[in-house]
Amino acid sequence: MSDETIAAAGVKNESMKRGIYLLPNLVTAASLFAGFYSIVSSLDGNYSTAAMWIFISAVCDGLDGKVARMTGTCSKFGVEFDSLADLVAFGVTPALLMYAWALRPFGRLGWVAAFLFLICGALRLARFNVQVETVESKRFVGLPIPAAASMVASTVLLFYHFGWPSSFKKLAILGLLYLLAFLMVSNFRYYSFKDPAFIKRQPFGFLLLAVVLLIVVAAEPVIMIFAILLLYVLSGPIDYIVTWPRRRRLEKAVHKGREALSNSQRR
Repeated sequence: MSDETIAAAGVKNESMKRGIYLLPNLVTAASLFAGFYSIVSSLDGNYSTAAMWIFISAVCDGLDGKVARMTGTCSKFGVEFDSLADLVAFGVTPALLMYAWALRPFGRLGWVAAFLFLICGALRLARFNVQVETVESKRFVGLPIPAAASMVASTVLLFYHFGWPSSFKKLAILGLLYLLAFLMVSNFRYYSFKDPAFIKRQPFGFLLLAVVLLIVVAAEPVIMIFAILLLYVLSGPIDYIVTWPRRRRLEKAVHKGREALSNSQRR
C-alpha cells in the first residue's frame, strides 16, 4: 500500500471520528424507513398502502439534499448513504410491489421484469454518482429512479381508484415496468428542477398557472399525479425526438468544421 493511500485512509478515518451530520442523514433514514415499510405492506397484501409509502419516501428523498445544502452539512458519507437508501426505497421496494401485485401470474417473465427494474435502477444510480460532476445540473441523463418508483406507485393507486379488477393489469403493467427500466439506463435527458432561476421572479401568469394546477390536483389527486408523472416519464423521449433535427444540423456543422481543419493542415 502506497503512502498516498495510507494518508487518504487516515484522512477519511479522522473525518469519521469527528462525526457525521445528523439532520440530513435523519431525513435520508426516514426515506429508507418509508421504503422498508412499503415492503412490509406489500408482503401483507396492502398494495395501496405500499404505494403511498413510496411517495412518502420520495418526498423525504427530495428534502435530504435540500436540508444538507441549506444547513451547509453536505458530506461524502451523506451522498453514499443517500444512494444506498435510494436503491432500497426506489429499486427493491417498487420491484417487489409490482411483482406481488401484478407480475406473479407471469411466472419467470414477471420476476425477470421486476429484477430488470431493480438492476436498471442500480445502474442509473451508479452512473449518476460517476457523472455528477460532469453533467449539467439542469438535466438528468436517464429517468431518475425516484420518478420511476413514483410512476409505479401512481399506477397502483390509479387501479385502486377506479376499482379495476386484476384481469386488467396484465400486459400493460408488464410493458410499463420494461419501459421504465429502459428509460432509466437510456441517454434521454430529463429536467431536474434544480435550475436556480426556477425559484426566482417569474411572470404573473406562472403563479396563476401554478394555482390552477394545484386546484386540479387537489380535485383529483390520484388521476392528476398519475398524469403528471406519465408526462414527465415521456418528456425524455419527446424532447429527444423534437430536438433531433437541431442535433443533426449541429453534428453536420461540427463534422464539416473538422474536415475543413483537416484539409487545411494537409496543405
